[in-house]
Amino acid sequence: VQLQASGGGQVQAGGSLRLSCAVSGRSFSSYYVAWFRLAPGKEREFVAAFSWSRGSTYYEDSVKGRFTVSRDNAKDTLYLQMNSLEPEDTAIYYCAANPVYSGVFYYQWDYWGQGTQVTVSS
Repeated sequence: VQLQASGGGQVQAGGSLRLSCAVSGRSFSSYYVAWFRLAPGKEREFVAAFSWSRGSTYYEDSVKGRFTVSRDNAKDTLYLQMNSLEPEDTAIYYCAANPVYSGVFYYQWDYWGQGTQVTVSS
């Protein structure tokens, strides 16, 4: 499975960005695809995840109500719509995939894309 994240940028607090994760490769229809982020001085943090087969979504508490994951089946792309961005959301955002839902345990996610930088200024 190959993943490619894009869509990062710089915004002011309260603004919005939409990240994209293009998924390709061997059959991933039963996989979970997740977003993680890595901020300076912090460990990689789970943000949200999506079950490709069930359409179920999972969110880290601090982003609930602000971030939304969605899928475009035709493009095999997972999106992360980020609204009401805060400076604390500044990080490199990665997408990851795994045949089993592994939640916050980033070291259990098997496939990773490159990161995309999100910077939120106050």
